[in-house]
Amino acid sequence: MATDPLLRQGADSTDLVLRVGPVGPAWNALTSAGQALLTPLALAVPTLIVALWMALAGARASTVFVVVGVIAGLEYLIGWLALASSRARDILRVEFAPAGVPASLRLVRAVGPDDWLPVKTLREVRLTHKVVEPYQGDYKPADSTLELELVLRGDRERLTLPFGGDPQRLADALKALLGPAGVAVALRTERSTRDRPQRNSGWTSGGSASAGSGGG
Repeated sequence: MATDPLLRQGADSTDLVLRVGPVGPAWNALTSAGQALLTPLALAVPTLIVALWMALAGARASTVFVVVGVIAGLEYLIGWLALASSRARDILRVEFAPAGVPASLRLVRAVGPDDWLPVKTLREVRLTHKVVEPYQGDYKPADSTLELELVLRGDRERLTLPFGGDPQRLADALKALLGPAGVAVALRTERSTRDRPQRNSGWTSGGSASAGSGGG
């Protein structure tokens, strides 16, 4: 029944794959470790201010290096924990079981799967296809994203992902899968035009004034 690349039908379930990646607390921590290196870089300015203040106060170079290293290590650790915690609830896929006519569903997050729920817990699936088209003379291609909203009983899950496929095809496939269970699937397309970069008005007016005075 799965007729869209995001829907993958297996022996026991049909999966709506939103993000590809490993699942589990350990994997979530490991995949967050690399990105956490950006935290000390983002906080480099205040760290350097502390180092400069210590140097001006007469601290030894070795002491300054140790203190800076400790600060950078703490920044990395805090960034790692914050990033891993924020990504823990990210939804990687939605599993519908059994594969033919699903009666249950569960959300598989970065830290692992949630409990199985009756498929009727899912009241509606809302798809919003957002297309930002280039302005006239813009050489960048259009940007396309897909916002997926799962309207659950007493809860909502919303996420946005890059999308280059056919949203109507995905909506039709979800309707064929979830329609027999009474789950509504709605598709909406929003189009806009990318903003044209604005020139520096101060620079422009200054240049015009100089040209005018030179001509006089």
